[in-house]
Amino acid sequence: MDLSVEGKVYVNGVFEQACIGVENGKIVEIKKILKEDEHFDFGNKLILPAGVDVHVHFRDPGMLHKEDFYTGSVAAVSGGISCVFDMPNTIPPANSVECLDDKIKIGNRKSVVDFGLYAGVTNDNIDKIEGLNEKCNGFKVYLGSSTLSLLFDKKNLHRLLDKVSLTGKPVLFHAEDEECLIEHKMVEKNLSDHLSCRPAVCEEVSIKNVLSMSQGSNAKVHICHVSSCEGLELLKGHLGNVSFGVTPHHSLLNVEKKLGFQSFYKVNPPIRTSFDKEALFNAINNGFVDILESDHAPHTMEEKNVDFDVAPSGVPGVETMYPLFLYLVKKGFLSFQRLTSVLCTRPAELVGVSKGCIDKGFDADFIVVDLKEERRIRSDNLHSKCGWTPFEDWPAVFPSCVFIRGEKVIDDYEIQVSKGFGRFVGV
Repeated sequence: MDLSVEGKVYVNGVFEQACIGVENGKIVEIKKILKEDEHFDFGNKLILPAGVDVHVHFRDPGMLHKEDFYTGSVAAVSGGISCVFDMPNTIPPANSVECLDDKIKIGNRKSVVDFGLYAGVTNDNIDKIEGLNEKCNGFKVYLGSSTLSLLFDKKNLHRLLDKVSLTGKPVLFHAEDEECLIEHKMVEKNLSDHLSCRPAVCEEVSIKNVLSMSQGSNAKVHICHVSSCEGLELLKGHLGNVSFGVTPHHSLLNVEKKLGFQSFYKVNPPIRTSFDKEALFNAINNGFVDILESDHAPHTMEEKNVDFDVAPSGVPGVETMYPLFLYLVKKGFLSFQRLTSVLCTRPAELVGVSKGCIDKGFDADFIVVDLKEERRIRSDNLHSKCGWTPFEDWPAVFPSCVFIRGEKVIDDYEIQVSKGFGRFVGV
């Protein structure tokens, strides 16, 4: 074996004082005692699986002033995420084999975490899914307008699902109905207006349509960033081939709370009521939610600090997601079992990577945590290029060390590897 790591290891739903043996980047042994030449002893600190974030926007290529694969991936690993999956709404969009090839090269050159890519599906490239499949980890479909979205006509859903089902890869939906959004369009001056422009019924109509079309299909369907009670109720009894995600900002924030300069909290779908927020968090806690995803969508402070109606939608979150929820676990609001399920195990299963679990045969991706080392989230200490967070001054528990494929990537909260350490996780 190449090395061993010792501490209170999270194995099969419980913590055990144990050692993890690593060889060629994989976990090969978990025993009470292992003493390889390279041995890291973390004493009573907790060793948990690293997170997998299935929904990030690293803005690379085309919008490098907001983020790039290096800064985004450093933010990810600093927050305990070892693998990310990047969305296609870049400039140019990742909706062709050539653009996907370019993004793979960019990620391989810059990323410090392992990564995958989604191909954007439009009305014009449905018949090219077979070719796109050779270069991507899944497909993204926008059923409602959002920032640089590749808008898709719902009339083509059935044909899309037939094509995607042949690939075995997931198709992820931004589920807001475009006709409904147009019907509710108005001038927006604040978050309440934004909520009125993108009401829960638009999400509800879109999810109903996807669920209806996916009946009888073998397509692996994932509904991104569910934000409303109505959407949640539709999905609580979902079939095995349908999963859905919830974000930290939708499950922890609400429009009734004083949120500061409102354009910074503008996001699609919108942050909703306290009732929606509580329902989403309870659903995470009760096992109804499959995946916690950040929808990390950075814009600069200058871009956000403008009149509400012209501000872009999106908030950063890849670095703060795991630490925020670790703090909630510490305080007893959530269990380790639920957190590791929604942030590690189920995301890895959705995209088909051998991560998200501390067990033999899985990648040696894990984090080291001391729950006593509670910190306040400060923008100045975060790593995203955008320079701000919607969770300023919130309490959190950050990992002191992070391992990816057995390599110590974070040590004492500091990055230890260079650009290009991360690998494309393949297709």
